[in-house]
Amino acid sequence: MTNVHFVGSVALDSPEEVFAAIGTALGPHLKRVPDGEPGGRRLWISWQIPVLRANPSLSPVGQNQVPLKLAEGTDPAELHFGELGYAREARTSYQDFLAARRMGQLPGSVRFQVALPTPWAVVTPFCVQPDATQIYPAYEEAMLKEIDRISRAIPHEDLAIQWDVCIEMVSWDGRSPNSPPFAGMDELFSRNFARLGAAVPADVELGFHLCYGDLDARHFVEPTDATKMVELANLIRRGVNRHITWMHLPVPIDRADDAFYVPLRELDLAPETELYLGLVHAQDGVAGTRRRMEVAKKYVADFGIASECGISRGRDANLAMRFIETYAGAAASAEGV
Repeated sequence: MTNVHFVGSVALDSPEEVFAAIGTALGPHLKRVPDGEPGGRRLWISWQIPVLRANPSLSPVGQNQVPLKLAEGTDPAELHFGELGYAREARTSYQDFLAARRMGQLPGSVRFQVALPTPWAVVTPFCVQPDATQIYPAYEEAMLKEIDRISRAIPHEDLAIQWDVCIEMVSWDGRSPNSPPFAGMDELFSRNFARLGAAVPADVELGFHLCYGDLDARHFVEPTDATKMVELANLIRRGVNRHITWMHLPVPIDRADDAFYVPLRELDLAPETELYLGLVHAQDGVAGTRRRMEVAKKYVADFGIASECGISRGRDANLAMRFIETYAGAAASAEGV
């Protein structure tokens, strides 16, 4: 319970500030650290709207930027995307990571973490069906090329890649009208996850963040308990034919009841896969985080702690710093437990 995980976004102004703040407060507890996803990435997939809109093979359905459809006369087989921007951002932030490590702000063993949305998470909300199904292969191919560019630019011993699994998680949960379940979902998702996992080189760490959304600091739907997360985590484990370094599951702030955590007994991860539970909430601080940790450990023996999503919630730098302080206090209080 002394290892910590940061999902991705941190509402500070720059990667330099993120590395300094997290490294100073949590260095001994870190295995990897993200750049905080500054600028347009702070709104997760929204910064991909201009990328999609700029493609001449796509056109808006109405007067707004999205949703999009295939432009008139487009052959889906000819659809192509160039750079999506993730590799360019990673290359720049990695230089800030190296500088922070040289200055001693980060331990030498900590890896640079790059978080990416699954292609499904970008195409499905921003493109209408049935066109989205035809657009998906080209966008996925472009995202896998981003992985290749990142992996060629950053030494593998320094690199960790996380897939953010949100739209799939909400569909799997089955209660959101905006992302409903559909027939064959399990087989489709399994094949998608298999390709995403295979694209990450074997000596690069690979993780998955299961997510219920974070629109204006609120989930799209609140999980009733951990059942659906456990099901999807197990599906990912079965489908991905390589080592998964970590799996992250969110936990709402008001869930310190046994019923939420009982399904964790059915989690079927490989013994060497790190489990992180999103128990850290700044609103009720170390005391609330410790309360959730105590309940969780009755149902799963070994886990690290994380927030339930990124800590750009509400895009407030003061709140992000309270999260970091809560992380540090909770991890320190667990030492020797």
